[in-house]
Amino acid sequence: MKTEFLEAEFVEYMPQSLKDGILYVSMGFGTAIHNCCCGCGNKVVTPLSPTDWKLIYDGENISLSPSIGNWSFPCQSHYWIRSGKIEWSGKFSKDQVDEVRKRDKYRKSEHFERNDKQKLARKIQNVQPEVARLSFVTVVFKKLVDLFR
Repeated sequence: MKTEFLEAEFVEYMPQSLKDGILYVSMGFGTAIHNCCCGCGNKVVTPLSPTDWKLIYDGENISLSPSIGNWSFPCQSHYWIRSGKIEWSGKFSKDQVDEVRKRDKYRKSEHFERNDKQKLARKIQNVQPEVARLSFVTVVFKKLVDLFR
């Protein structure tokens, strides 16, 4: 039977057995899990991260973005979770699924490349004062050496 609404349950650890209609969320592990809303019984794992799913909890209901595309399951269900309600989306063709996966892979690589550049920039900023101090010390040392020549 199709699920039309998911209720959020915040947990530390995921339960062994999942109940239909519950979206289990572990903030500590950055993961949300639920049974596929089509009723097939497959467990849907959605990692929460800047490159995967984003979670919004308004104190009562939960939303996940982007959509849930269960393309590796036999059911190939596709739906959105918005304010706890399941909004069904049409099935995707193999070409559409491939395009989404390609776009996701590109987005992830861009995110990590951008983060790497930001980390490098921070390292350079932290090194520059060291270089400036060394340069100052070097200049003073050279002046002292010149004085004693």
